[in-house]
Amino acid sequence: MDSIATNKCTIHFNNICYSALNKHLNTRNFSKIFILVDENTHQFCLPYFLEKLETKVTIEIIEIESGEINKTIDTCVGVWNSLSELDADRKSLLINIGGGVITDLGGFVACTFKRGIAYINVPTTLLSMVDASVGGKTGVDLGHLKNQIGVISNPDLVLIDTHFLSTLPQNQMRSGLAEMLKHGLISDENYWNKFQDLAKLSLADLDELIYESVMIKKNVVEIDPFENNLRKTLNFGHTLGHAIESYFLSNPNKTTLLHGEAIIVGMILAAYISTELAGFPKQVAHNIKSLFVDYYGKVAIDDSEYATIIELLKYDKKNNHGNINFVLLENIGKPRIDCLVDDNIIIDAFEFYAS
Repeated sequence: MDSIATNKCTIHFNNICYSALNKHLNTRNFSKIFILVDENTHQFCLPYFLEKLETKVTIEIIEIESGEINKTIDTCVGVWNSLSELDADRKSLLINIGGGVITDLGGFVACTFKRGIAYINVPTTLLSMVDASVGGKTGVDLGHLKNQIGVISNPDLVLIDTHFLSTLPQNQMRSGLAEMLKHGLISDENYWNKFQDLAKLSLADLDELIYESVMIKKNVVEIDPFENNLRKTLNFGHTLGHAIESYFLSNPNKTTLLHGEAIIVGMILAAYISTELAGFPKQVAHNIKSLFVDYYGKVAIDDSEYATIIELLKYDKKNNHGNINFVLLENIGKPRIDCLVDDNIIIDAFEFYAS
């Protein structure tokens, strides 16, 4: 697959990743290389990655604990301290090897340490390959509220090697697939139609689908890097999805949802709301619900929890002037941004999901 050049960085795929990386290391004269991992990528991904490196520059490994619960400023402080103790300077390079927590947090650490050092993202989950590592968003959560602190900053390179997907459990693969499904719904009916038999998708199928998904996001981000207009469409399903994810993360009686699991629920809810406010075909909304529930199952959300989840919507980063802004669909590939939705319609959407 050809590399994808963006305005700010280049995305390389599979074997090309390592020749591009080594060329970059040999031409930039970095003082030190720091590699950020969690305990999982340290064990399953780092040895393979190190075998591919061709450099005499000193390499230091920094490990953090995995999971969304550790995507915090406190974790950043720990990494900043480690960089300082290991004599990182402004000519150092940080390589982030992991899922969205690592690439989001590592990018934020890099672009704030000494007012900014170079970094490279090596996404190892399907979700981070098609979403978190592309588009320049970095940051951390504020308590249980998603992505409240951060900046837009691009890595030097993004290296997408689908070899790493063989290390993933099935629930992580399904989580990443959710973002690819979203890309189809908001941008391209032909791409969406390739996912109509989810159970039969293989790793071989995913190479091309990942490439297409990255292209979709890249094209949107290049037009609107700071989310003033078109980039908002990438938040389809995320307004309620993030609220559900935050609620399950903060409630000790709930099993924490993966990002994609919450976004699947959010997209079903948004599809229903779209039928009420944007003229989205009702049968297509039912088809989306059936496809998603058949593959992902159904998350138990009691009607007594609706109000609490709706209350969390006020923290959504797309809000402005006190308005909660939804992305809806007029049809597949035809999103509508900045839609206001009455609470009663949101409750009806939850009932549609539960039925």
